[in-house]
Amino acid sequence: MSQEGNGAGPSLMRQEIGQQPEALRATIGALLPRREEVGRLAADTKAVLFIARGTSDNAAVYGSYLIQAHAGRLASLASPSIATTYKARIDLTGVLAVGLSQSGRTEEIVETLTWAGSCGARTLAITNGGSASPLAEAAEMALVTEAGTEQAVPATKTFTTALAALAVLALGLGAPLDPGELLAAPDAIEELLASPADLDPIVDGLAKVAGVVVSGRGMAYAAALELAIKLKEACYLHAMGLSYADLLHGPIAVVDAQTPAIVLAADSGPTLAGTVDLARRVTGAGASAFGIGGGQALATACSAWLPGPPLPEWLAPIGLIVPGQLLTEALARKLGINPDHPRGLSKVTQTD
Repeated sequence: MSQEGNGAGPSLMRQEIGQQPEALRATIGALLPRREEVGRLAADTKAVLFIARGTSDNAAVYGSYLIQAHAGRLASLASPSIATTYKARIDLTGVLAVGLSQSGRTEEIVETLTWAGSCGARTLAITNGGSASPLAEAAEMALVTEAGTEQAVPATKTFTTALAALAVLALGLGAPLDPGELLAAPDAIEELLASPADLDPIVDGLAKVAGVVVSGRGMAYAAALELAIKLKEACYLHAMGLSYADLLHGPIAVVDAQTPAIVLAADSGPTLAGTVDLARRVTGAGASAFGIGGGQALATACSAWLPGPPLPEWLAPIGLIVPGQLLTEALARKLGINPDHPRGLSKVTQTD
């Protein structure tokens, strides 16, 4: 499928998708040397509390799985309204509170991170908003990503660079993972972007329906949630992001000939076999299963499939979301929607 739409040049979203390898290289280069500093900040902590909304909350889901699976610490997602609306006081001694905001200016996240610090937590910010942003200034330490200015409303490079920052966080917390694999991730994504797969079979299938279920598990769950939110905001699809374990507990009943499923998985790891089984169950029920990643095992189980970059499972979400971003941008254009400026949205969202 052509990158152009309606005779115009590539959308801002498509351009920014293509900028991700360089943004990742810059971010990893800036942040990886700081992993020992992260370790010192968190030396007296045992748990991690992520504070975020929207796309940043999807990134935090990745951080939560990564830290629990590989750094041996309990990690959870905060409910900011506990701080901002209920004004509750919680003993957060021994907690590392991590606030995530692409802009660094979401007042609710800044307020909640400040609250966490006042409750005894150590505080760290992950933001693309710069070291002078309110979130960075509210934290004891800031991991500032190097995505550059993002003009399209749907986040692309700010999301993947946030994932890279979370990978550095996990390494700083002692996860016995190979930093060299993180350094190699931008090259793998660049290779995928240089030879993108044919999006048309999946774009054509999604253009005919009003809703879709997007599913993954473990590390891939964060990419599934992020793809679902992208399809909602840029394509106006009723996209439901679910862990496949939750999907099997009842919501799979909505999957039928008019409601396909998109399933995502790393090319290896403990969740791959279950994802393949889910794809077979979907197609066995007469619905379409569109796969992203998962290697040939998932490809053969799906109605149509897009490869992900060949990354290890702990880094797979950084790569898996890229075909999803390309799919979202192409589908928006097919539907006659400007992917750069979806209705009712802006780059910085403030909540009460």
